[in-house]
Amino acid sequence: MSSERDAERDAILAALRPVVAGIAATFGPVCDVVLHDYRTPEESVVAVAGSLTGRVVGGAMSEIGMRVLARGDDAQDELNYVTRTRDGTRVKSSTMLLRDSTGAVFGALCVNVDISAVTQVHDLLGALAGLGAAPAELPTTTFGNDIDAVVDALVDVHQSKQRGSWAELDRAERLELFGGLDTRGVFAVRGAVEQVAARLGISRASAYNYLSRARAAHDTSTGGPA
Repeated sequence: MSSERDAERDAILAALRPVVAGIAATFGPVCDVVLHDYRTPEESVVAVAGSLTGRVVGGAMSEIGMRVLARGDDAQDELNYVTRTRDGTRVKSSTMLLRDSTGAVFGALCVNVDISAVTQVHDLLGALAGLGAAPAELPTTTFGNDIDAVVDALVDVHQSKQRGSWAELDRAERLELFGGLDTRGVFAVRGAVEQVAARLGISRASAYNYLSRARAAHDTSTGGPA
């Protein structure tokens, strides 16, 4: 049964490869399209067209993919969300999940469009019209072809929110750090706990302990397992 399911999933991915190139050609250089196979998180990119996010075939999933892995089959499509890359480019994206005939999530088709120029025109027209509203701060999405680099970037983001090194954080802040990383799907990646421990300069056992406590605190606050 497993081999049959893998064959089905391979067929779905094969059918979508020309779609990747077709969507990117339709939107032009402001767009890239990425096809992911989540069965291999460290090398999830199986097809890509365009260069907006710098993805290459054989590259790792982004933090969005990590979040999908963490949610499993309960994950839903994420459509028309706006973020920015680490270099400040504003990107509108849609992540459409791929499911086999059993409903299990195994991949995603992701479309990313650079809307920086459109946003600048919008802001200019707003200023001319006297609207004067400051644009909302957009979240940063970490795209990368190396899964370790994506995990490290997420650790840096969450640690910077605490405004202190690990040694300077109190217990609540440490639990919040691990809880935040868990929510972003970091620990759905194999070996991530060890990597986070090394990044923070703590033992593997301590990392597992904080992760366990953060999950227990989350379950208590929500009234049950996530």
